Amino acid sequence: MSKTWDAIIIGGGAAGLFCAGVAGQLGKKVLVVDHAAVLGEKIRISGGGRCNFTNLHSGPANFLSLNPHFVKSALARYPAAEFIKLIQSYRIAYHEKHQGQLFCDDSAKQVVEMLISECARGNVAIRHPVVIESIAQEGNQWLINTNAGVEKSKSVVMATGGLPVPAIGASAYSLDIAKQFGLNVIEPRPALVPLSFTAETFSGLNELAGLSVPIGIDSGSKGSRYGACHFNEDVLITHKGLSGPAILQASSYWVEGEPIRIDWLANLDQSGAVRCDEIFNDDELRLKLTETILASLMPQRLAKAFAEQCSLNGRKWVEASKKDRQTLKELLTNWSVKPAGTLGWKKAEVMLGGVSTKDLDSQTMMSRKHQGLHFIGECVDVTGHLGGHNFQWAWASGFACAQAI
Repeated sequence: MSKTWDAIIIGGGAAGLFCAGVAGQLGKKVLVVDHAAVLGEKIRISGGGRCNFTNLHSGPANFLSLNPHFVKSALARYPAAEFIKLIQSYRIAYHEKHQGQLFCDDSAKQVVEMLISECARGNVAIRHPVVIESIAQEGNQWLINTNAGVEKSKSVVMATGGLPVPAIGASAYSLDIAKQFGLNVIEPRPALVPLSFTAETFSGLNELAGLSVPIGIDSGSKGSRYGACHFNEDVLITHKGLSGPAILQASSYWVEGEPIRIDWLANLDQSGAVRCDEIFNDDELRLKLTETILASLMPQRLAKAFAEQCSLNGRKWVEASKKDRQTLKELLTNWSVKPAGTLGWKKAEVMLGGVSTKDLDSQTMMSRKHQGLHFIGECVDVTGHLGGHNFQWAWASGFACAQAI
């Protein structure tokens, strides 16, 4: 007969390994099981292989959830500063890249190795690859039936992540277990994902592919699931549509069938360039070609495309009527376009939706319906903005769960 564990954690990713290390070092007998041959693959490939492991400014405002207050307790008890201390204790060199985003100088593998070392410090048992065949509750114990035998535990922690990047073994297993035990699941969909467009909606993609431009973007609406958003970030034009930080951020709020709105000149005031209004009323520019004027504000290829869209390409500014100028200004500062869809789970960085926070205790991550059944990390209906916030949720939710265990 197997010994009884204090906790069995299903999933050896960011949230699972971190939770296991904390609980183990608090003196608990912890077992981690994972179906993968290699642990922490999503950590390893994140941030271009350098892992954007947290964000200096991570707080409740950086997360989407049907209950936006749910994250407050966990984030307050384990803020970014605490994880940074852990990184520093392992002498992992890191740098701030953009808006508080922290990356390893060397390799994301250092974070994986650190988490495994933390588990070793807590005498955590890790078994993989192991296939979970069933999970059942028997009295005040949990029975985990695996292809390597049956394990018993006082608590079970579901930390199998979400559906993005199926190539590395992503699955809906945590959501299936939640449904099995009567918890509600908010329908999942891809988030932090590029958006696609039809040729009719956004012509000239091939000619513009590869351009990266700072923009302002609005997506969603007050009445939609997660409300509306505005971000000032870079957009990347691709052969399939739009990507880059601005689009990834906006995709989490985007509602199918609705447009996104882009201000292509949003960076002007920030960079100290000539204000848009001044350009559109500057008589000294009257003899210059429209595309030449626009090229002082944006890449030449994009300037030409916008001039052509308004039938102003090759025409001097003085030849543009007041109506032409107003149409062009509206196009540049309030460009509304409907995406055809997202590029799906293969290209998504995280998952929207998941186990309903109404069915979980925000201080312990435990089901309100079943003693000892916890859900942490990405499988919960908590999704962070781009820039290290989703990893911070993994650490914070894992810490809260470990404390409860």
